[in-house]
Amino acid sequence: MKKKTIFLIAAAAATLNIQSAMAQEKITQTAGRAQLEDFAPAFARLNDDVLFGEVWNRPGLAPRERSMITVAALVGKGVVDSSLTHHLQFAKENGVTRTEISEMLTHLAFYAGWPNAWAAFRMAKDVWTDDVPAAADGNGKAAFQREMIFPIGEPNAAYARYFVGNSYLARISTEQIPFSNVTFEPGCRNNWHVHEAEEGGGQMLVCVAGRGWYQEAGKPAVRMLPGDVVHIPAGVKHWHGAAADSWFAHLAFEIPGKNASNVWLEPVSDEEYAALEKTN
Repeated sequence: MKKKTIFLIAAAAATLNIQSAMAQEKITQTAGRAQLEDFAPAFARLNDDVLFGEVWNRPGLAPRERSMITVAALVGKGVVDSSLTHHLQFAKENGVTRTEISEMLTHLAFYAGWPNAWAAFRMAKDVWTDDVPAAADGNGKAAFQREMIFPIGEPNAAYARYFVGNSYLARISTEQIPFSNVTFEPGCRNNWHVHEAEEGGGQMLVCVAGRGWYQEAGKPAVRMLPGDVVHIPAGVKHWHGAAADSWFAHLAFEIPGKNASNVWLEPVSDEEYAALEKTN
């Protein structure tokens, strides 16, 4: 009885796989003949019939996986022209999501080169620009993600007690100089804090989207806009966060130091923050 049950389960699974394969629409391509039929008919045939007609339809990989591999290969070779735009569009049609392409290009940046990734991100933003309906974006988070090449990441739960409001954290790199993308919802800010170290240490912030604030103890707060860079030496008491009416994101670079640590202090009160917004 047990063997019969296993056989029936296996047969059902095989049937589902066959049905899935049958349901998958065959990939076709006519660009080769449309553009090169008169000039290079052999190349046009190889492009349309062999590359797309056969290779893209082989059962070993799904079209979604083939799209991701193709995009990675093009970015790696520095091919960031209309052919990459076509394959990004094709990747979206094959089910690659905005989050997946963002993570993929971020990963590729460290292997294929930062300029190549930047160029690819510019194209990807246009391809996935309407991925989230405006009506579903009640708090503006999805719209803010469309402004920024780095992922917003997950809720910053581990450090939530040191923030007023909601923040998000996306670890971008753990090698050489580790850094993350930190995103603040409007009005969110972290507590006063100090990066301590016996030697070296500190932090560097690079604003990548939105509008925010940075303030050192005893000094006026300064606005942070995309492209602004703040260097924070070890031992300096400070805080940073979003403007009251804007999402805000910055890269946070952890500067290596001897016995480095982070000391969290009191929050920036609502009164302090409101006064800041009124006077600036």
